[in-house]
Amino acid sequence: MAGKGGRIPGAGRKPGIPNKITGDLKGMILGALAGAGGEAYLQRQADENPGAFLTLIGKVLPTTLTTGSGALRIEVVTGVPRDDDDC
Repeated sequence: MAGKGGRIPGAGRKPGIPNKITGDLKGMILGALAGAGGEAYLQRQADENPGAFLTLIGKVLPTTLTTGSGALRIEVVTGVPRDDDDC
């Protein structure tokens, strides 16, 4: 008989255990990042491809941020001049 959430008790991985393929893929991505220059490579991508870089940031930042000092302000500097009225 299926238990809570439709799981059959004792079947499969326990909740919270990552999929082996996911872990292997993450390792390969981190290895490729290290081979490409690591943090310096990411900085270059932020400068050369800000749209793609910001998409990456949106995927890796936690969905809920908490700070002890109130509001959180994030300022993105792209080097693209902007009119002050557009902000």
